Amino acid sequence: MKHSSKEKIQKHYPNLEINQVEANDIGQNNDVFIVNDALVFRFPKYEAGVRKLRKEAKVLDHLKRRVYLPIPEPLYKHLNDEAGEVFTGYPLIPGTPLWSGDLKRMNGDKQQELASELVGFLKEMHDQPVDELDIPKQTTEEIKRSTRQLYVDFQQKLFPHMNEKSKQDVSKKFENFLADEELLNFRTTLIHGDFGPSNILWNPSCQSVSGVIDFGETEIGDPAYDFAGLLSGYGEDFVKRCLRDYPQGEHVLERVRFYKSTFALQEALHGVNHGDAKAFENGIKEYR
Repeated sequence: MKHSSKEKIQKHYPNLEINQVEANDIGQNNDVFIVNDALVFRFPKYEAGVRKLRKEAKVLDHLKRRVYLPIPEPLYKHLNDEAGEVFTGYPLIPGTPLWSGDLKRMNGDKQQELASELVGFLKEMHDQPVDELDIPKQTTEEIKRSTRQLYVDFQQKLFPHMNEKSKQDVSKKFENFLADEELLNFRTTLIHGDFGPSNILWNPSCQSVSGVIDFGETEIGDPAYDFAGLLSGYGEDFVKRCLRDYPQGEHVLERVRFYKSTFALQEALHGVNHGDAKAFENGIKEYR
């Protein structure tokens, strides 16, 4: 794959000298390669990923110089093709993923400083004028419909593999969420869509965030979804720190908890839909 990825890049950028290609294994939806220790290239594995990469390129172009943290800036693009051929490439953003263990080693003041840094970035994203973005707009009603469809998909594709208690717990959470009209009364915004540890880069030496990557799930949606990524990665105490700095943060937490509760089963569903046995087992194991 390394050799073929090099050929695919140089087919469209023949003047780019490629001396080294290293595969990065963390991508579930994309094949990721580090070129010359300086550039990151992403190749979507599925047709849905192609559509997401096109959307991501538009959003990143809009966001550059509108957010204070470094984000990918695709300098190399080939977007009009099929999965396996489409790619973007951007200068490598230095840093390592901010894993939960890194956070736990910080004292309370440093955690609060980090929370403020991340919330500052999210507020910049969530405040973007959505009418200026050439991507599909979701209303709260559409989010409700897509959540109901997710519930149906879980029932049809995952419930046969789950124990009775797990099925009852999941059903109760979805039915309560979908029935609460007040809970679903919010303004949709531009969201990152996968705002968790693997996509938040930081510099361990100065203990500050060095960038945010992977905007493949970005969309116009519920801003609570971004905090659900933080909840999944860092726990509720840290998320509560974040929400203290977020406008009307006290009204967001219940939605955050709901979305987080769906993440493992979404991974299992991805496994079913794309024949990824590892993703399916990782997602379903706590529900058997």
